Amino acid sequence: MLVGEWPTPGIAYVVSVIGSYLGLSFMVRARSRTGATRWQWLGLASLSIGGMAVWSMHFIAMMGFSAPGTAIRYDLVLTVLSGLLAVAVMAIALSLTIVKKGTTWLLLGGVIAGIGVVTMHYTGMASMNMRGEMHHDPLWVSAAIVIALVAATTALWFASRLQGQVAILSASLIMAVAVSSMHYAGMAGVHIDPPEGTNQSALEGYTAIDLMLPVIVGLFVFLLICSLFLLLGVEEDRPARSHVPAHRASEQQLPRTSEQPYLPRHGRDDRGRPPRASGTFDDPPRRHNH
Repeated sequence: MLVGEWPTPGIAYVVSVIGSYLGLSFMVRARSRTGATRWQWLGLASLSIGGMAVWSMHFIAMMGFSAPGTAIRYDLVLTVLSGLLAVAVMAIALSLTIVKKGTTWLLLGGVIAGIGVVTMHYTGMASMNMRGEMHHDPLWVSAAIVIALVAATTALWFASRLQGQVAILSASLIMAVAVSSMHYAGMAGVHIDPPEGTNQSALEGYTAIDLMLPVIVGLFVFLLICSLFLLLGVEEDRPARSHVPAHRASEQQLPRTSEQPYLPRHGRDDRGRPPRASGTFDDPPRRHNH
């Protein structure tokens, strides 16, 4: 059975929390947008949840494991494929949940995302090259599938309904627990039979250190991009102030002292008559014939 070092699960969990938080924040904006802008936010949410909260958590967690008596190398193609798979299934699930809406689409999206996450996990496991034979306990595989289905459906429910920083942060903590539980449930069922004899040939693939640097740099750049988009999104959410022309604004600021228009004391009305002593123009009284 694989053995893990203590700091790695903590780092993987924090990365999953950050990815979940970014993804849910992007989904809040996707729900209130239409057209191309909505798809932009959905794409960022898929990258955040699928690529960072799920795949990066899995990959970092794997860096803390070692198989007794053998070195581990990682196949680059399968490793990258597992990451693309996580993003793709999350994009499909989020699109179904937001665009279609409804409980049926939510459950369907949860099934698609859950199966996709499990497939991503075991594709990542298949990318590990080592001396010996790896086995998976069916009981733990079943537990991982159930956890993935529940976690994916819960994540989609959060993404389609939550709003507000406190709710999003709380949901991110819960989502990261679910993703981590699924990963370590699958790892609990891993057994490795030691190789027969001694094989001195070099293993194919890359070491964990070889892949760690690109992952760290990629996560850092992705965080900067996401932060920029969030800041721009906040500016877009602010209500625009109404622009009033200068002459209209000056008219609105002038106090109105009377409903009657002002006339100079010695002015004349439109009939050329001088005003009365009171300063107003009145028509002469009409004569009534009796």
